[in-house]
Amino acid sequence: MISTGVQPGHDLKKLKIHGDVDGIAEKLSTSTNNGLSIDSDLLNRRQEIYGVNKFTESEGRSFLVFVWEALQDMTLMILGVCAFVSLIVGIIMEGWPKGAHDGLGIVASILLVVFVTATSDYRQSLQFKDLDKEKKKIAIQVTRNGYRQKMSIYDLLPGDIVHLAIGDQVPADGLFVSGFSVLIDESSLTGESEPVMVTAENPFLLSGTKVQDGSCKMMITTVGMRTQWGKLMATLSEGGDDETPLQVKLNGVATIIGKIGLFFAIVTFAVLVQGLMSRKWQDGTYLRWSGDEALEMLEFFAVAVTIVVVAVPEGLPLAVTLSLAFAMKKMMNDKALVRHLAACETMGSSTCICSDKTGTLTTNHMTVVKSCICMNVKDVTKSTDAASLCSELPNSTVKLLLQSIFNNTGGEVVVNKDGKSEILGTPTDTALLEFGLSLGGNFQAERQASKLIKVEPFNSVKKRMGVVLGLPEGGLRAHCKVSINYLNDTINQFANEALRTLCLAYIELEDGFSPEKPIPGSGYTCIGVVGIKDPVRPGVKESVAVCRSAGITVRMVTGDNINTAKAIARECGILTDDGIAIEGPVFREKSEEEMLKIIPKIQVMARSSPLDKHTLVKHLRTSLGEVVAVTGDGTNDAPALHEADIGLAMGIAGTEVAKESADVIILDDNFSTIVTVAKWGRSVYINIQKFVQFQLTVNVVALIVNFSSACLTGTAPLTAVQLLWVNMIMDTLGALALATEPPNDDLMKRQPVGRKGNFISNVMWRNILGQSFYQFMVIWFLQAKGKGVFGLEGPDSGLILNTLIFNSFVFCQIFNEVSSREMEEIDVFRGILDNYVFVAVLSCTVISQIIIIEFLGTFANTTPLTLCQWFFSIFVGFLGMPIAAGLKMIPV
Repeated sequence: MISTGVQPGHDLKKLKIHGDVDGIAEKLSTSTNNGLSIDSDLLNRRQEIYGVNKFTESEGRSFLVFVWEALQDMTLMILGVCAFVSLIVGIIMEGWPKGAHDGLGIVASILLVVFVTATSDYRQSLQFKDLDKEKKKIAIQVTRNGYRQKMSIYDLLPGDIVHLAIGDQVPADGLFVSGFSVLIDESSLTGESEPVMVTAENPFLLSGTKVQDGSCKMMITTVGMRTQWGKLMATLSEGGDDETPLQVKLNGVATIIGKIGLFFAIVTFAVLVQGLMSRKWQDGTYLRWSGDEALEMLEFFAVAVTIVVVAVPEGLPLAVTLSLAFAMKKMMNDKALVRHLAACETMGSSTCICSDKTGTLTTNHMTVVKSCICMNVKDVTKSTDAASLCSELPNSTVKLLLQSIFNNTGGEVVVNKDGKSEILGTPTDTALLEFGLSLGGNFQAERQASKLIKVEPFNSVKKRMGVVLGLPEGGLRAHCKVSINYLNDTINQFANEALRTLCLAYIELEDGFSPEKPIPGSGYTCIGVVGIKDPVRPGVKESVAVCRSAGITVRMVTGDNINTAKAIARECGILTDDGIAIEGPVFREKSEEEMLKIIPKIQVMARSSPLDKHTLVKHLRTSLGEVVAVTGDGTNDAPALHEADIGLAMGIAGTEVAKESADVIILDDNFSTIVTVAKWGRSVYINIQKFVQFQLTVNVVALIVNFSSACLTGTAPLTAVQLLWVNMIMDTLGALALATEPPNDDLMKRQPVGRKGNFISNVMWRNILGQSFYQFMVIWFLQAKGKGVFGLEGPDSGLILNTLIFNSFVFCQIFNEVSSREMEEIDVFRGILDNYVFVAVLSCTVISQIIIIEFLGTFANTTPLTLCQWFFSIFVGFLGMPIAAGLKMIPV
């Protein structure tokens, strides 16, 4: 073993000095066939020497950093200055501690707001960090200790033999050992768009690049931060998520409301100052200022600033982030990994899902159930059926069939750690290999009998796979595996039974065939046709029905035969009597006008190419204004995933290219999980609407009450400290309570918002204006008649009345928060106890309000209330709920 990772860069001379790939393998004490052969102690020792295959991550920001950022809020800084001046003036005039009460009250309120905001942001940052780790978990096929096994890329070490296929990401730096037609996309490292051909002559493979075509074995030479990608990462700092579209939209709303609030604040301050100056003018003391008057002027300024604080709904972006973070975490539990924050909200607006068939609508567990060989159609569901088939066929045909199955495949039959045979490969390859083994074939013997000259791997453009073999008796033979359009009767018979059909064929080649030439596309002799069954997943039909009731159109896009696609689509409930099923080649021949006419009715597209899928998605989005979600698992799905509003990559079968192009990774490849994502997306959208409805109600009432009171009476009933508390109720605590409501099944009975839906709907305006009017009337009644109704007299009557107004106002918000759980439904208590966050926030708010009124009067400008006054405050708050229910009956 040597002390550092061996990586000669792209220098072929250095590689020659080291003895080429075999020389490097010897220095790394590994075998290109069996991989590393070491026990756990030596593995740990090797890891100590070469390092771990992980990139150094930037340290997360500490809680104090979030506290500092929360303190940077301009309005809080202005209030801080007010508090400081209030402290100085108060202590000079009234001494310590009495003179410090007002200032310390504002300071305490500021610190509480900062602490809650910082805690919320810090928790989110930890949550996103955990989710980011999930994104980077990749498993890959590795040969170690002579066994082929799946392993995390984090466990790779120099000397490991890794198996790569189309769409895989190269997990570390290394060297090409063997393979065919390997094209590597190095654009992530070099910026060059042209792929690089990797061969024995150019064997260098770099971490972070992607396999665009072909398959190969590579030997790891360098891992982690010593790789080229690691060195690049060391020079970069990772940025966070950009703002989501909804956050941008709500930031705009917040700015407009903030400007309105600023206008009201300036006018309120001017009116209050004018009242004070008028009083001083009448008293003839306008040139003499007492300390109390200076404090009064300072209080006016603090009230004006606090009106801005209340008016600026900084809770809007916070609510979006909280709701999205909450949804992301919950979706992870539901087997959906969100890569981009905006995907949560976009999925809630989706009007169309273009879904793959294999592995998404079906189980992706394929088996050969029918065959047509030598024109003999036979059911081969049971192993005895395969043995019977074998006895009915000529030996030469069986030999050709097994040669085709075991050589023309991307799969392998390997021996696992338990000494048992295990089949690796795609579901189609696995099904064919199982069929070959059931016919009595021997994979290893068959592979060793012929020499592999050339491989053209399957991809969704060519829709075929071919190999050229050097035969033991001399001569060359090409085998082809393809779904074809002749032998139509047999193929259609199989397809109508929802079977995927594959034709196995061969052609004898001349001795002069060069591996550089393409494998012939015609002139083949058919060995047989096999029908592969891939059952529909349980629950898919019900999920498609849920989508239909939710106004989401499900379209199936597949490379399968049209009859197979139609049969599966009918079984899933996707294809209806008035829907269109079309083949990709027919679709792409249509004119633009013809496409636009048929696209709304297309429910199934069969024999589609990646370009067909991309074209369909593009027209759905641009011409029809649909919000489109697209599923994909292969490299060639990347264009459609990029084009879609939301890309959904299949996590089990998906390539790394598909996953990187996607917004959400469906970890269990299940269509039902996609419906769950849509439900969560709608929940995010609705939750934010609920919060906006709640917050705008508080905004409208607080602004109008303080402004009108200042104009008419010359005083503001709600002080700076009280407004700061109200601000926290409606911002941070309100966001926590309403933005974390879990979804319910009723969400999927509504029509989607779509691309052009108004965020603040007519329903919301009805609820906001109705509730605001009620709350304003309550507070105005108390201001006008409160002293008489409650028999308040004496010097403390004003303080008691203002405390009663403040308490009533807060309880109006508490009960309105409950009413905001449903914007249209009257029953707002359904499932309330299931949402622990909501119950906790509401309980904390009530308890804190009691403490503020009864025990913190000196700081909050309040005084303890009687039981009758408490009952009134709670009653008027509660009365808002039946009023909210009545408002919901008004049609809009």
